[in-house]
Amino acid sequence: MSTVKAITGDVAVAEAMRSIEPDVVGVYPITPQTIIVEAYAEYVARGEVQTEFVPAESEHSAISICVGAAAAGARTMTCTSSQGLALMWEVLPIASGMRLPIVMFDVNRAISAPINIHCDHSDTMGARDTGWLQIYSENAQEAYDNFIQAVRIAEHPDVQLPTMVMMDGFVISHAIQRVEVLDDAVVKKFVGERKADYPLLDIDNPVTWGSFDGLGGWFMEFKKDQMQAIENAKQVSLDVAKEYAKISGREYGLFESYKMDDADYAIIVINSTAGTAKTVVDTLREKGVKAGLIKIRMYRPFPASEIVAALNNCKAVAVMDRVPGYVDIGGPLFEDVQVACYQEGVNIPLVNYIYGLGGRDILTSHIESVYSDLETIAKTGKVASPVNYLGIKE
Repeated sequence: MSTVKAITGDVAVAEAMRSIEPDVVGVYPITPQTIIVEAYAEYVARGEVQTEFVPAESEHSAISICVGAAAAGARTMTCTSSQGLALMWEVLPIASGMRLPIVMFDVNRAISAPINIHCDHSDTMGARDTGWLQIYSENAQEAYDNFIQAVRIAEHPDVQLPTMVMMDGFVISHAIQRVEVLDDAVVKKFVGERKADYPLLDIDNPVTWGSFDGLGGWFMEFKKDQMQAIENAKQVSLDVAKEYAKISGREYGLFESYKMDDADYAIIVINSTAGTAKTVVDTLREKGVKAGLIKIRMYRPFPASEIVAALNNCKAVAVMDRVPGYVDIGGPLFEDVQVACYQEGVNIPLVNYIYGLGGRDILTSHIESVYSDLETIAKTGKVASPVNYLGIKE
């Protein structure tokens, strides 16, 4: 049912896409995502898939192609990074507002300026509130697994929303890792065929797409339904994960709790840095420090109450953002956690750390310093500075 391969994160995503074999792929290459596009183009050229592969003249055109194809009833995919996602931004809310289950893979890369091709999360965090679901991946295996599951989540009748899946640029996209790849037949059976309810090209049952809805119309009702669909994605994601576990042996939640049952101090983080942090947690546990970790997988919708419940009886919590917040109250993940705790009536000392911008290394020593700060905060009950920066050059 599966084969173990030593491949990069980008190739793992291309393998997943090949097994899914979408009807239409509209793409434009951009580092560090380009390898996905190149690999899939080779599959098309060799006749391994029957996908209509459309190399566009820009990312704006690529996502526009996807909107048209998805509206016509095709299973549609695209890939991008950084400025490419930024160029798509105008069309992102159109795709979600039209309830088109496009699946996109974004390889996280910093947004310029200065020009930088390395990893941080400023691209997808900038698009977090465009109505797309967002799923993050710690490693190549998760990137592969999440991409396959995203098809089922996006196309579910209770969701019907575009979904973007992410992994860290170069750190994961270009690093060779052990990836268990499922047989094509298994993947195809799992995702099934897309059956659009109101395809644009069904001339026997004509429908209107892209209509005007002004004053006195139903715009708010459309948006309320859209927001409910986003919330529905939580349970759908968990249900799909249970099914996926039956064919893969790997089951995913909305987030991963790592040694959180009795944790006094916890870090909340996204993507590959979770792997580094787990190593530190293990080391600290050997020294008697009750350290724990929460790794966010599904960021939109945000599992607010679930995360607060997982914090349990923590004495202090650090939230790590790989994106500049541009506000003095912290990065986007920190803001979401802070609001979640407030809504649940939980008063845990919270501190924010901005790290790894533009691919800056995040070392185990940096993570250790965060846990050390949390111990101090727990003892004193005071947060000296709510927003801090890790690895800044002196």
